[in-house]
Amino acid sequence: MKRFLVHAIAVLVCALVFNYTFLTATAAPPAGATLPEIVLAVPDDPGSRSYLGLPSSDSFKIPQIKAEVVIIEIFSMYCPFCQSDAPQVKKLYQIIDNDPKLKDKIKLIGIGAGNSSYEVKIFKETYGIPFPLFADGDFSTHRVMGEVRTPYFIGIKIDDNRNHRIFYSRLGGVGEADQFLETILELSGLKQGGIEDKK
Repeated sequence: MKRFLVHAIAVLVCALVFNYTFLTATAAPPAGATLPEIVLAVPDDPGSRSYLGLPSSDSFKIPQIKAEVVIIEIFSMYCPFCQSDAPQVKKLYQIIDNDPKLKDKIKLIGIGAGNSSYEVKIFKETYGIPFPLFADGDFSTHRVMGEVRTPYFIGIKIDDNRNHRIFYSRLGGVGEADQFLETILELSGLKQGGIEDKK
């Protein structure tokens, strides 16, 4: 009887812990919602500041980036999927940057979940990532993003008043850069604007 009671208590404790974790866990920001408020340090590099269209201040929020669409990659330098996907992510940037109709409308950033500035720098240099990457060593941004697995991509559409909505929120790499960009153009509404006529 005593053994049964101990077992029942253990099961009850496990159930309570599971339910608490389930109830307190946050979900990834869904399409149609707005991003949680995230404050990032303005890059020291003038090229990165210029790319993002940011003033020389200490910090910024993602919807302040000067673009119509911002693609956010949540990555980790230790994630093998992020590593294998890096060439296609780089290709995605290059396709956008080489297209005069797209380069000022779409910007990319990466946030290294649990990665220090040093680790982010190593990832950037190892894979030749040309767009700004931000450290999230304490997982603070990762937590408000729903503690998503990596790589995770979020796309936001920004209007002239700096209001925004999420139009893309999915786990997994870009796959083929051309196809991923086509999806971004379609879901963001930029394709309806006529800028898809690149060929």
